[in-house]
Amino acid sequence: MITVMVVDDHPIWREGVARDLTERGVPDRIEVVATAPDAAAAVRIAKATRPRVVLMDLDLGAGSGVTAIREILAALPATHILVLSASGEHADVLEAVKAGATGYLVKSASAEQLLDAVRRTADGYAVFTPGLAGLVLGEYRRLESDPGASVPVLTPRETEVLRLVAKGLTARQIGERLVVSHRTVESHVQSTLRKLQLHNRAQLVRYAIEQGLADD
Repeated sequence: MITVMVVDDHPIWREGVARDLTERGVPDRIEVVATAPDAAAAVRIAKATRPRVVLMDLDLGAGSGVTAIREILAALPATHILVLSASGEHADVLEAVKAGATGYLVKSASAEQLLDAVRRTADGYAVFTPGLAGLVLGEYRRLESDPGASVPVLTPRETEVLRLVAKGLTARQIGERLVVSHRTVESHVQSTLRKLQLHNRAQLVRYAIEQGLADD
């Protein structure tokens, strides 16, 4: 079951999106478990319902969507955030991604595009409105090539998990070695993917090799 929370300060839009996802998402077992009208409510309700995907508007009137993204991911690192915004401004896109959003769609997207984006986001893929993916990739390459730019910093535990992922261990095997649950391991993996703006474990392994984390 893909559980979803819809966050938007416009009641008609919020309920309409929730209804469309519920009706069209039956074959994919997509279920809207909550909605929220503002940033504070989004954080509070997300903690209570623990949705797999949060569909987040950025302009929430009372509070910032970007702030809500950071707070939700700090509490629920395994949750994926898909921004659905009227703005396609580059600054808004980059700010959302840097806060931890997995993908970004503008509100001109069709119902089928939104449904597909929710499915892919739930699986950990980065989904963007055409034209925006290149923007994010270009920024990532700029950060890579600029020694003075801000780069993602992994925690010691995230680095430890990354080393073991690069060795080919499964989440359960890593959990047994570190004496934590496999769900905790998956949370660290998802957090690392999000920080590095990568899409899957294969890319994580390649990153670990490039960084010398898998030499042994």
